[in-house]
Amino acid sequence: MAGEIPDLHAQERTGTGKGAARAARREGMVPGIVFGGDTDPLPINIPFNELLKKLKAGRFKSTLFNLKVDGHDDVRVICRDVQRDVVKDLPTHLDLMRLRRTTKINLFITVDFVGEDDCPGIRKGGVLTVVRNEIELMVTAGDIPESVTVSLEGLNVGDNVTISQIELPEGAKPTIDRDFVICNISAPSALKSDENAEDEDGEATEAAEAPAEEEAAAEE
Repeated sequence: MAGEIPDLHAQERTGTGKGAARAARREGMVPGIVFGGDTDPLPINIPFNELLKKLKAGRFKSTLFNLKVDGHDDVRVICRDVQRDVVKDLPTHLDLMRLRRTTKINLFITVDFVGEDDCPGIRKGGVLTVVRNEIELMVTAGDIPESVTVSLEGLNVGDNVTISQIELPEGAKPTIDRDFVICNISAPSALKSDENAEDEDGEATEAAEAPAEEEAAAEE
């Protein structure tokens, strides 16, 4: 399970309706609602600056949070909607859904790369090119992996690692239905330059030989 689920701090909002929501915004808060599970909906306020910072960090709607509200037990939530001002594009309201341990959700999981010392391609001067440092997986809320491990052991220059080659945590599966590339071992830049130079020399030689062959044909 993920070792560090980020906290999301909120306050219970007293009062509901547009009047209470406007009052919250005047105080630098963003009103919201927590729903789902076997508990009644809980109106909350979240500090505007904290919410804006998390939104700018990206993937807010696909991140699992540990919601902390004074007077209530911590609960895992995921955002289902963020309403924004149509002119300023700033958050004005958000909906959070409580999750049971058996709930299936889509989350981006970090990829850890190991085994570089046992990678022939890297020992020969190859370079690890990471195509995806995170993978979006469908996982169970009660069994979220901290990361997915990709072994580079035995890989040579030109080899790719695709999602089908990775052992995923039990119960997890990719959200993309194709065998996409996670990383590859590419040739060192010096070798690429040499290959390009050889190709250019070959093309130049072929271009020089072509007129000579045409002239010989014409003389015959």
